[in-house]
Order: sequence, then structure tokens, then C-alpha cells
Amino acid sequence: MLFDSLLMGWSHSIINGDTTVEMAIGTTVLINLLGGVALLLWGLRMVRTGITRAYGGKLRRQLGRSLSNRFKAFTVGIGITCLLQSSTATALLASSFAGQGAISAAPALALLLGADVGTTLVAQALSFDLSLLKPIFLFVGVCLFLSARGERQKHLGRVVIGLGLMLLALQLIITASTPMRESDIIQFLLTSLGEEPVLALLIGALISFLAHSSLATVLLVISLAAADSLPLNVGFALILGANLGGALPPLVATLGAAPALRRPPLGNFLFRLSGVILLLPWLNQVSDLLPLLEADATRQLVNFHLLFNLGLALLFLPLVGQAGRLIKELVPDRIEDEASLKPRYLDRSALGSPTVALSHALREVLRMGDLLESMVNKSFDALHQRNSAPIEKICQTDDLVDEYHEKIKLYLTELSRKSLTTEERRRCSQIMTFTTNLEHLGDIVETSLAELVKRTINQNIHFSQADLGEIDKLYLQTQSNMKLAFSVLMTSHLGNARQLLEQKMAIRENERLAIEAHQRRLREQIAVSPTDSALFLDILRDLKRVNSHLASVAYPLLDLAGELRSSRLRQQNQTEPLSEPG
Repeated sequence: MLFDSLLMGWSHSIINGDTTVEMAIGTTVLINLLGGVALLLWGLRMVRTGITRAYGGKLRRQLGRSLSNRFKAFTVGIGITCLLQSSTATALLASSFAGQGAISAAPALALLLGADVGTTLVAQALSFDLSLLKPIFLFVGVCLFLSARGERQKHLGRVVIGLGLMLLALQLIITASTPMRESDIIQFLLTSLGEEPVLALLIGALISFLAHSSLATVLLVISLAAADSLPLNVGFALILGANLGGALPPLVATLGAAPALRRPPLGNFLFRLSGVILLLPWLNQVSDLLPLLEADATRQLVNFHLLFNLGLALLFLPLVGQAGRLIKELVPDRIEDEASLKPRYLDRSALGSPTVALSHALREVLRMGDLLESMVNKSFDALHQRNSAPIEKICQTDDLVDEYHEKIKLYLTELSRKSLTTEERRRCSQIMTFTTNLEHLGDIVETSLAELVKRTINQNIHFSQADLGEIDKLYLQTQSNMKLAFSVLMTSHLGNARQLLEQKMAIRENERLAIEAHQRRLREQIAVSPTDSALFLDILRDLKRVNSHLASVAYPLLDLAGELRSSRLRQQNQTEPLSEPG
């Protein structure tokens, strides 16, 4: 039907000799519309990146505190999306928390329902006549940016400029779309779409997906309606499609990720799809009721957008628990195998959002830590069981550790080329440095510690109970410090950083006492061969080296807090000799 209508309109234009004029109008309109839409998307991006860089850490902490129940998550989802002006960014943040195990499926879905409502509130605000604010926003934003003394003020200037550009873009779209009323072909096309709501819906979904923004698509639709270039029934179908297409970018971005990361975007997409399926047959009846609220065409469209998302929230918010269980059945946890142990969270599409990208890198560092912990545990399992079989797997695990180090380093290097805040750049450097130390730690375990244990087993060497007790004591401290080191990396807690350095000193002291006790037993002529003694001392040395690499994560934090001396050497008078290093 659409093709037949378009063909009739085209034939009518040819008969009347208006084809060249129609094509010229269409080309001009298309170029101007593309320019307006591009400026709108750029303004949205400036607002989102400005807010993220100025308050990204606070937003993530607020998200973390809001995940205790569905109603808090819903409310915070609205607030954060109003700030970021992007439900896609909020969805990726929610997926990141889900991937870290910090949020279950139910509050994650509630958060995304709130994010959907948040975008409608932004559309509501921008649908009013804000033309007077446009030059004010641009002027104030540029002044803030140019006079900024700190990065946060500069990013706030970027946000205000972005708002001004968005308002300018909406005006350009309205002006550019005005000639559409004079084009017979475009009017035939739009009128025919009114008779094909499913096709109009799919077009809206495609535009929203390509723009990666349902908000931009809705603003485009209301701008066309404000210029009287778009029939209202077509606008309603396009807005339905924009809501459906807006759920696709985070879904596509997490397709190859872990199940926990994929579940929130999938659940949100199914919510929107269900809403579209339920509402589409009643679209004409619903659109007939909207003039009762407001007669203005643009207000009807934004009210429809708001009511649709509020309806989804009212319908599905009480059901997020059941929906979460259903999504988990649809996307079950993977059975871990060698392939699934490889890095999988380093999503390059997240590099445009440094906060999200850093969380992905942290997730991989945690998995790298799990591999290293298993390497250390296998070494001591082999020592106690007198079985070298676990050691054979350590080499394969270290290859995985090397792969993690290489991919995380490349990912963070690419991220560091972006425009980052001072805090984001410091965090990026901290993660990269600690990852390098973890790779060295893996080399110590593979090439030294595991080989020492293997020699102990192959040469049938049995340590004395006293020596074995000293080894176990340091091994248990190493296990505890490994968990503490990753806690410091994740939380940047100064108290934990101090404790980690204190534990490093304690291990060094315990190693010294263990060596002295061992030497005392040798002096007392307890039967210990030179080979046994050398292996014992080397194992203690390797455990101390492992702990030194773990403690490296604490130094940048304590240095930033001014709690470290610039040198370990004590200031002394020139006449005093330097003390021996401890």
C-alpha cells in the first residue's frame, strides 16, 4: 500500500512537470535535517560526557548505594538519566554493576525502567519554547569553559554549551522541515505511513538505533510536528519505534559479554517490546484521547512518550523479581572452560565513557587476580599432597595471565588517549601499574615458586615440621594480603592501604624470624641437608617477593594522601654513618 501510494504521488508529480522541483526540495530538506540531527546528537554527547567527567565517580557511588531495592533503583535511574540525558549510558552502567556482582537482576531492571522515564522528562523540558535560553546557554557555557580554573568547571561549561547546541539544533530542524509541507512526494510518503503503523514503528526504531539515542529521535519527531510537517498518527508510531530502538544499543553492545552483563539490557528490551505489542493495536484510540490533555501537537507527542514509559513502569516494576528470574533462565550462567576464562569485558564501545571503561578494566583485573590466586594455591596444594600434577597447569594459567596483562594494557592505553579528567587518568595509571605487577607476580610463581615445589617433590625432600609450619604461615598471610590488595584497588580505602603496607612489613619480619629459627636448628645439628635448606629459604624469598608486588597497589594512594616519605633514607648528620638497610 505504501509503495502504491508513493508511486501515485510520483506519477502525479511527473504529469504536472514538478519532478525536478520536488527532487530539489527533498535534497535540500534532507541535507538540512541531517545537519540539524548531527548537531543535536553532538549537543547530547557534550552534555553526557561533561556530566560524566565532572561527576562520574559520584554518579557511580550513588548508583551503588541505590541498588538495595527496586524503588530506590527506579528513582535513581530517573535522576541519573536526567543528568546524562542518555538511557543507553545508564543501561551500560547498570550492566557493569551486574557484571561485578554488585547488583541482582531485579534492581537492575528497576533502574532501567527509571532510566526510560528519565528520558521522557528531558523530552518534556525540551518541548517547551526555550528559544530565549539558547543564546544564554551558549554565552554562559563558553565563558565558563574559557575562564575555568579547574577541570570540573570546564566540564560544566561543556554541559551548558551542549544544552545550548541542543536548543539550536531543534530550531534548525524545525526550520529545515518547514518546506516538507510543500513537497507532494514527502506528504504522500508521510500520509501513507499513517496507514502502515508497523512500518512507521520500524523506521522509528531504526533511526533510534542508528543514532544510539531514543531522546534524539523523539526530539526530531516533535520538531517535525512543530513545523506541521508530520501527521500526528505517524508521530505516535515513530515514538513507539524510538522507544523500542533505544533499547537496542546496550543490548547489542553486551551480546558477547558475560550473562550477568547481558541480562539487564535484554530485560529492558523485552519490557519495551511487550509495551509496544500491547499498545500498537490501540494506537488510534489512545491518540484520540491525548487532545483531552493538551491540544498542541508537540505536547501530545511528548505526553504520549511520557505516558507510555510511565505505563511500562507501573506494569513491570512490581514484576521485576519474576522478570529477573525469567531472564536468568533465558540467559543462564556459563559453564567455565578454558575459553570462558579469557578476557571478555574489555568492550571497545565503552571507551567513549571513561567511567564505564574503567569499570570493565577493573572487572578483568579481578579475574586476573582469581587466576593468580589459583596459581599460588596449586603450588602449595602440590607441596602438601606430594603430587606435581597441579603444577603442570600453572604454566597454562600463566599464559592466560600474560594475555590479560597485554589486553588490559592495550585497552587502558587506548582509553588514555581520550579526554580524561585528572582523577580518571590517575585511576587508569593505577590499574595499569598494578596489572603489570600482577604479571610479574605470575612470572615469580611460574618460573620460581612452582619450580621449587616441583624439585622438592621430585627429589623426595621432606621439610621438617617447623620449617613447613613457617612456610604455611607466610602462605596464609599471602592469601589474606591478596584479598586485601584487590580490596584496596576497588575501594581506594586509605585504611586498607595502610594495613596492606603493615602486612608487607610483617611478612618481611616473619621471613627474618623464620630464617633465624632455621639457622638456629642448623647450629643445633638437627638433620637438615644443604639442599633442603636452600629450597626452604628460596620458597620464603618467593613468598616475600609475591607480597611486595601485591603491596604496590597501596603506594600511589598513600603517596597522594601525603603519607609517604620521599625517600626511605633517614636524614642524618654528615658525621653519622648510614645505617644498614632493613
